[in-house]
Amino acid sequence: MGIKSPGRAGRSVEADPAGGRGRIVRSGGTGAAGWLVALVACLLLLTGCNPHMYDEVPAVHDVRRAELVRSWRCVDGTEVTLRADGTAVIRLLDGQEFDFDDRWRVSGTGVWELTDERAGWNDGQHVRLTLTSRTATATRAPDPDEPLDPPAGLEPAPETYTWTFELRRNERKRLLLYFFFGDPDSRSAYVLERA
Repeated sequence: MGIKSPGRAGRSVEADPAGGRGRIVRSGGTGAAGWLVALVACLLLLTGCNPHMYDEVPAVHDVRRAELVRSWRCVDGTEVTLRADGTAVIRLLDGQEFDFDDRWRVSGTGVWELTDERAGWNDGQHVRLTLTSRTATATRAPDPDEPLDPPAGLEPAPETYTWTFELRRNERKRLLLYFFFGDPDSRSAYVLERA
Protein backbone atom coordinates (compact mmCIF):
# COMPACT_ATOMS: atom_id res chain seq x y z
CA MET A 1 0.00 0.00 0.00
CA GLY A 2 1.60 3.27 -1.07
CA ILE A 3 1.28 6.70 0.41
CA LYS A 4 0.76 9.73 -1.77
CA SER A 5 2.35 13.07 -1.29
CA PRO A 6 1.09 16.18 -3.00
CA GLY A 7 3.05 16.64 -6.20
CA ARG A 8 3.75 19.57 -8.43
CA ALA A 9 0.78 20.92 -10.35
CA GLY A 10 -1.66 18.80 -8.39
CA ARG A 11 -0.10 15.45 -9.32
CA SER A 12 0.44 12.80 -6.68
CA VAL A 13 3.81 11.31 -5.88
CA GLU A 14 3.73 7.80 -4.52
CA ALA A 15 5.96 6.48 -1.77
CA ASP A 16 5.73 3.31 0.26
CA PRO A 17 6.38 3.61 4.02
CA ALA A 18 6.72 -0.16 4.34
CA GLY A 19 9.64 -0.25 1.92
CA GLY A 20 7.66 -1.78 -0.93
CA ARG A 21 6.90 -5.05 0.81
CA GLY A 22 3.45 -6.48 0.92
CA ARG A 23 2.12 -9.41 2.80
CA ILE A 24 -0.34 -12.15 2.04
CA VAL A 25 -2.39 -13.60 4.82
CA ARG A 26 -3.73 -17.00 3.91
CA SER A 27 -6.25 -18.83 5.90
CA GLY A 28 -6.26 -22.51 5.41
CA GLY A 29 -9.21 -24.67 6.13
CA THR A 30 -11.95 -26.45 4.42
CA GLY A 31 -15.45 -27.34 5.31
CA ALA A 32 -17.37 -25.08 7.69
CA ALA A 33 -14.34 -22.98 8.65
CA GLY A 34 -13.51 -22.28 5.00
CA TRP A 35 -17.12 -21.34 4.24
CA LEU A 36 -17.20 -19.05 7.27
CA VAL A 37 -14.06 -17.24 6.09
CA ALA A 38 -15.57 -16.85 2.60
CA LEU A 39 -18.86 -15.58 4.06
CA VAL A 40 -17.13 -12.99 6.26
CA ALA A 41 -15.01 -11.81 3.30
CA CYS A 42 -18.13 -11.41 1.14
CA LEU A 43 -19.96 -9.53 3.89
CA LEU A 44 -17.02 -7.16 4.33
CA LEU A 45 -16.91 -6.57 0.58
CA LEU A 46 -20.64 -5.89 0.40
CA THR A 47 -20.56 -3.44 3.33
CA GLY A 48 -17.65 -1.50 1.82
CA CYS A 49 -15.17 -2.49 4.54
CA ASN A 50 -11.60 -3.07 3.54
CA PRO A 51 -9.94 -5.39 6.08
CA HIS A 52 -6.48 -4.19 4.98
CA MET A 53 -7.33 -0.49 5.35
CA TYR A 54 -5.72 -0.33 8.77
CA ASP A 55 -2.43 -2.09 8.06
CA GLU A 56 0.36 -1.01 10.36
CA VAL A 57 2.18 2.22 9.65
CA PRO A 58 5.95 1.70 9.92
CA ALA A 59 7.33 2.88 13.26
CA VAL A 60 10.76 4.36 13.95
CA HIS A 61 12.26 4.08 17.46
CA ASP A 62 15.89 5.23 16.99
CA VAL A 63 15.58 8.93 16.13
CA ARG A 64 17.75 11.35 18.05
CA ARG A 65 16.65 14.94 18.49
CA ALA A 66 19.83 16.21 16.78
CA GLU A 67 18.84 14.30 13.62
CA LEU A 68 15.69 16.45 13.34
CA VAL A 69 17.37 19.84 13.78
CA ARG A 70 17.44 21.16 10.22
CA SER A 71 15.10 22.33 7.46
CA TRP A 72 12.59 19.96 5.89
CA ARG A 73 10.93 20.57 2.51
CA CYS A 74 7.94 19.41 0.53
CA VAL A 75 6.51 20.59 -2.80
CA ASP A 76 5.18 24.02 -3.65
CA GLY A 77 7.46 25.95 -1.30
CA THR A 78 6.68 24.13 1.94
CA GLU A 79 9.56 24.36 4.41
CA VAL A 80 9.72 23.60 8.12
CA THR A 81 12.86 24.45 10.09
CA LEU A 82 13.25 22.68 13.43
CA ARG A 83 15.77 24.45 15.69
CA ALA A 84 17.83 22.95 18.51
CA ASP A 85 16.11 25.14 21.12
CA GLY A 86 12.69 23.60 20.32
CA THR A 87 11.41 26.49 18.22
CA ALA A 88 10.31 26.16 14.60
CA VAL A 89 9.81 28.28 11.51
CA ILE A 90 6.95 27.17 9.27
CA ARG A 91 6.46 28.24 5.65
CA LEU A 92 3.39 27.27 3.59
CA LEU A 93 2.49 24.11 5.49
CA ASP A 94 -0.90 22.55 4.71
CA GLY A 95 -3.32 21.11 7.27
CA GLN A 96 -3.29 17.42 7.99
CA GLU A 97 -6.02 14.81 7.55
CA PHE A 98 -9.39 16.43 6.71
CA ASP A 99 -8.01 19.97 7.27
CA PHE A 100 -6.01 19.52 4.05
CA ASP A 101 -9.28 19.62 2.11
CA ASP A 102 -9.84 23.24 3.24
CA ARG A 103 -6.82 24.17 1.06
CA TRP A 104 -5.30 26.64 3.53
CA ARG A 105 -1.54 26.92 4.01
CA VAL A 106 0.07 28.69 6.94
CA SER A 107 3.38 30.33 7.72
CA GLY A 108 4.70 31.47 11.08
CA THR A 109 6.63 30.36 14.12
CA GLY A 110 6.06 27.70 16.70
CA VAL A 111 7.51 24.95 18.84
CA TRP A 112 8.29 21.28 18.27
CA GLU A 113 9.09 18.17 20.25
CA LEU A 114 10.16 14.59 19.59
CA THR A 115 7.85 12.29 21.49
CA ASP A 116 7.47 8.58 22.21
CA GLU A 117 3.84 9.06 23.23
CA ARG A 118 1.19 7.08 21.40
CA ALA A 119 0.10 9.59 18.79
CA GLY A 120 -0.72 9.53 15.13
CA TRP A 121 -0.96 6.18 13.40
CA ASN A 122 1.85 4.08 14.90
CA ASP A 123 3.55 3.19 18.16
CA GLY A 124 6.89 4.74 17.25
CA GLN A 125 8.33 8.19 17.72
CA HIS A 126 6.59 11.29 16.39
CA VAL A 127 7.31 14.96 15.93
CA ARG A 128 4.64 17.23 17.34
CA LEU A 129 4.79 20.68 15.71
CA THR A 130 2.64 23.56 16.98
CA LEU A 131 2.14 26.83 15.14
CA THR A 132 1.94 29.44 17.91
CA SER A 133 2.17 32.65 15.87
CA ARG A 134 0.74 32.74 12.36
CA THR A 135 2.37 35.36 10.13
CA ALA A 136 0.79 34.58 6.75
CA THR A 137 -1.73 32.38 4.97
CA ALA A 138 -2.18 31.17 1.42
CA THR A 139 -4.59 28.95 -0.48
CA ARG A 140 -3.33 25.77 -2.11
CA ALA A 141 -4.01 25.42 -5.83
CA PRO A 142 -6.73 22.85 -6.48
CA ASP A 143 -5.93 19.34 -7.70
CA PRO A 144 -7.08 18.62 -11.27
CA ASP A 145 -10.24 16.90 -10.00
CA GLU A 146 -11.17 19.80 -7.68
CA PRO A 147 -13.16 22.90 -8.72
CA LEU A 148 -11.10 26.04 -9.36
CA ASP A 149 -13.14 28.10 -6.90
CA PRO A 150 -13.09 26.84 -3.33
CA PRO A 151 -16.47 25.42 -2.30
CA ALA A 152 -18.49 27.39 0.23
CA GLY A 153 -18.03 26.35 3.83
CA LEU A 154 -14.27 25.81 3.83
CA GLU A 155 -12.66 26.57 7.16
CA PRO A 156 -10.29 29.56 7.20
CA ALA A 157 -6.66 29.09 8.15
CA PRO A 158 -6.33 28.77 11.93
CA GLU A 159 -4.35 31.17 14.11
CA THR A 160 -2.69 28.22 15.88
CA TYR A 161 -2.45 24.58 14.80
CA THR A 162 -0.75 21.33 15.80
CA TRP A 163 0.55 18.66 13.42
CA THR A 164 1.65 15.17 14.39
CA PHE A 165 4.32 13.87 12.02
CA GLU A 166 4.93 10.16 11.56
CA LEU A 167 8.58 9.21 11.07
CA ARG A 168 10.07 6.61 8.75
CA ARG A 169 13.35 5.83 7.03
CA ASN A 170 13.64 5.40 3.29
CA GLU A 171 15.68 2.66 1.57
CA ARG A 172 18.85 4.73 2.13
CA LYS A 173 18.03 5.01 5.87
CA ARG A 174 17.36 8.76 5.55
CA LEU A 175 14.68 10.06 7.87
CA LEU A 176 11.38 11.34 6.43
CA LEU A 177 8.62 13.25 8.22
CA TYR A 178 5.07 12.80 7.00
CA PHE A 179 1.42 13.10 7.91
CA PHE A 180 -1.69 11.74 6.27
CA PHE A 181 -3.89 14.19 4.39
CA GLY A 182 -7.47 14.09 3.18
CA ASP A 183 -9.34 11.04 4.43
CA PRO A 184 -6.80 9.27 6.70
CA ASP A 185 -8.15 5.91 5.54
CA SER A 186 -6.81 6.62 2.03
CA ARG A 187 -3.26 6.85 3.44
CA SER A 188 -2.30 9.77 1.19
CA ALA A 189 0.77 11.33 2.79
CA TYR A 190 2.44 14.73 2.86
CA VAL A 191 6.15 13.87 2.97
CA LEU A 192 8.89 16.26 4.10
CA GLU A 193 12.51 15.50 3.22
CA ARG A 194 15.74 17.01 4.49
CA ALA A 195 16.62 20.24 2.70
